[in-house]
Amino acid sequence: MHPNGDELILVLSGRLDLILETASTCRTETVQTGQFIVVPKGVWHTADVPEPGRALFITAGEGTQHRERSPGY
Repeated sequence: MHPNGDELILVLSGRLDLILETASTCRTETVQTGQFIVVPKGVWHTADVPEPGRALFITAGEGTQHRERSPGY
């Protein structure tokens, strides 16, 4: 989770299944080659990588926090 800014993820090749968790919801967004997603600041997130690929992450990294993955994801 990045508290100081949004994160932009651009999938250059392959696919990411991005898991986004807020206080009230948990959802999965699939991002494929040529697509991007913006993860809002303060949103916990992780990803499954079902096939090899490359992605570009632009992150406001200062203050980044880590935790164990939520059960079921």
